[in-house]
Amino acid sequence: MPESPLDFRTANTLWGSVLAATLARCGLRQAVISPGSRSTPLTLALAANRAVESIPVLDERSAAFFALGLARQHGRPTALVCTSGTAGANYFPAVIEAQESGVPLLILTADRPPEMRECASGQTIDQQKLFGAHVGFYHELALPEASLPLLRYLRQTLVHAFGRTLAPAAGPVHLNVPFRDPLVPEAGANGTGLESATDWGAFLAEVIPPPPTGLGTQFPAVGPAERGIIVVGPNQPADPAGFAAQVGMIARKLGWPVLAEGLSPLRNQPSGEATVVTTYDTVLRNATLAAELRPERVLAIGGWPTSKVLRAWLTAVDAPTVLVTDGGRNRDALHGRTQMVHGSLVDLAEGLTPQAGSGSYARRWAGLEAAARAALDHALEHETALFEGRAAWLLARHLPTRTPLLVANSMPVRDVEYFWPRSERGIEPRFNRGANGIDGTLSTALGLAHGNRPTVLLTGDLALLHDANGFLLHSRLRGSLTIVLVNNQGGGIFEHLPVAQVGLAFEEFFATPQRIDFARLCAAHGVEHVTVRDWTHFNALVATLPLQGVRVLELRTDRKRDAATRKTLFASIAAALNQDTIPGA
Repeated sequence: MPESPLDFRTANTLWGSVLAATLARCGLRQAVISPGSRSTPLTLALAANRAVESIPVLDERSAAFFALGLARQHGRPTALVCTSGTAGANYFPAVIEAQESGVPLLILTADRPPEMRECASGQTIDQQKLFGAHVGFYHELALPEASLPLLRYLRQTLVHAFGRTLAPAAGPVHLNVPFRDPLVPEAGANGTGLESATDWGAFLAEVIPPPPTGLGTQFPAVGPAERGIIVVGPNQPADPAGFAAQVGMIARKLGWPVLAEGLSPLRNQPSGEATVVTTYDTVLRNATLAAELRPERVLAIGGWPTSKVLRAWLTAVDAPTVLVTDGGRNRDALHGRTQMVHGSLVDLAEGLTPQAGSGSYARRWAGLEAAARAALDHALEHETALFEGRAAWLLARHLPTRTPLLVANSMPVRDVEYFWPRSERGIEPRFNRGANGIDGTLSTALGLAHGNRPTVLLTGDLALLHDANGFLLHSRLRGSLTIVLVNNQGGGIFEHLPVAQVGLAFEEFFATPQRIDFARLCAAHGVEHVTVRDWTHFNALVATLPLQGVRVLELRTDRKRDAATRKTLFASIAAALNQDTIPGA
């Protein structure tokens, strides 16, 4: 397919030409463009791209219905391009029609930059979510920047947006595209300096067109590869055991190890003979091992785990990736060489052909998992202080089988990822990881517990206080909720972030320490409160759950000491993982 070369004169021209080339590789063949100034970089780039027929139409309302007719005729997405202001509003009737009749349109509305909005700047209106619920996907692109990471983001986001015009249901998609001046390169523009930053032909060749609806023939893209990994992110499927079994079947057919997030069923359900790795965050802190373990291919299921260490490693590796989800939303925050596939794991598992290989890569991961897990377990077994991380580790061991467990955001979710071991006890983690906030934690847990088996909430003090009015629901509860309250008097997660070094402002504005007497708070609501004395006491409290009511088990910890304990523990174990001590080396 012929393509115009990229235009490196300015950030705007480079942005526009990458946009046009990416969409062309996705399968865009026609663009209907109405005249205007702010859309100049888009218009020039699409008009210059020989793979796309660019058709100028003066009236935006007419242009939109024209594009609708083209898309209906060919059964493929047509692009619409207009300037800022009321131009895009004229698309609305055709957008509604496209939504109601399932016609794929990709709408690109140029816009002023944020600093020119809400200040009476000419030809500027609020274009955010201009079409409301009448599009299947909306996103405002970043302002153009001549940087390789931002151009990767642009490429990946465009592929996703193009795919969303077709699946999970065909219809319109809206991208708002802001530009700063100069919109046309000024005479003597010196260029962006990125001409030799990478192999741009390969950069564009890495664009993988979105697959058709369903999984179908996209399966072979998963393999073969001797050095492949399966990464399973947070998942809360209706059938956790079935989910784990399907992932196990996929892992056995591919011969790849499974790096399983603490919030996935893989940590708690049988998965056959699959190599399940729970300690990847610790292992990958060893720079030598991180380099040695670079995979050739990645299969991601349901999204990426919480671990920043793992995410940074995957970003650096940038291996070809297939990301399988059961919905149409963009789940690739890493902006890698990712092909998103929307469909069922059953179809994927049944469609794969078993691969033959030496298995040395999987065995290497298995040896590292055994060594790191043994070291973590030994350290936690002998930890006598009320260390927050040990609470998550003990819940995995002592909760009744099949207990629903809501894990709050911030440190609880991270301690589950760091320390939760693999077992087949059927614990069912639940979570609010859509926006990763702490709001509504208690109320969510009460809803999970209502009419359910005895349920547990693992939460920090700030998350519980943020939703303290949730206690008003306890008299309505049919069932029981046990709240494991890790009270470290503040936001423990901030102790692990660079902001912890800012000095006096840190405690007041980030850690936000509180001195609430939780026993009195519980008494005011008629809720049982128990102060955990030691780990023996804790184990007994969580091993048997009441059948009715709400109780709070308060575990008083030291925020700064526990942050230091985590850092020391991870560093010491990662440093000890060397080839002389690891099986499979």
